[in-house]
Amino acid sequence: MKYGGNTACIELRFPEVNRHIIIDAGSGLRDLANYMLAHDLPRGPIATEIYLSHTHWDHIMGFPFFVPAYIPGTTIKVFGPVTYEDEPLEAVVGGQMKYRYFPVNMGELASSIEYHRLKEDPHIDLGDGIILSTTIINHPITTLGYRFSFRGAVFCTAYDTEPFRNLFITDPTDPSYDELMAHEGEEAAREQNHVLENFFKDADLLVHDAQYTRQEYEKNKIGWGHTPIEDAITAACRAGVKQLALFHHDPERSDEQIDAMTSLYCAPEKTEGMYTFFAREGQEIIL
Repeated sequence: MKYGGNTACIELRFPEVNRHIIIDAGSGLRDLANYMLAHDLPRGPIATEIYLSHTHWDHIMGFPFFVPAYIPGTTIKVFGPVTYEDEPLEAVVGGQMKYRYFPVNMGELASSIEYHRLKEDPHIDLGDGIILSTTIINHPITTLGYRFSFRGAVFCTAYDTEPFRNLFITDPTDPSYDELMAHEGEEAAREQNHVLENFFKDADLLVHDAQYTRQEYEKNKIGWGHTPIEDAITAACRAGVKQLALFHHDPERSDEQIDAMTSLYCAPEKTEGMYTFFAREGQEIIL
């Protein structure tokens, strides 16, 4: 009730240039749509851009409930990665709007919708002074981290992701152990983690995956594509991040547990003074 139960949907507003960007179309998109209908539509047709970190269902499931898509005059540009070369983004996102799943077919939407596939790219000029960088992060499906820069302010996302790790056998007593492969695996993991830290270096706000504690992660969550809280904080501190939003809470957590974790993890003396907090639904931050 306090931190929110919807799946991922982040809204970016650029009032100086009248731009509106949405990151991920999780179930939170439905509530955002209601807000836009009340505050944006009275000023004219809605134009928005949706950037998907990846296409797992919890990050696209709000799209069929995005009411502006049903209104003539609305323009929507959807950007994101896809894993399979033979399946376009439109088929992945729109595939959930078939009669077997949903009462409205994708072809019945009254808005104008464009789909654009994204890959890793260090510099994408979005116009109006907005610059986007993308990087591949570590999840069981192709997933992108986003870095938006505008008039000196930098906003980054790094979810769903977990630290890159050595995938080769590291136990010398194992019959399959290969010293060279183990060493190269360690170097590759270290290099990729360094690349990600450079990606969100000096960000004014970083929204980072922090679904598990390290104890939970090491017990039975390795390879699930999510980051221990301790690792997210350590990486952000090394990168000089100014504000860190711990994101993608485990759905089994209660508000009381996250409150307790705030006291445990977010005190300034534990974050080298970096402002750190567990993200809450409806929270607004001005950069």
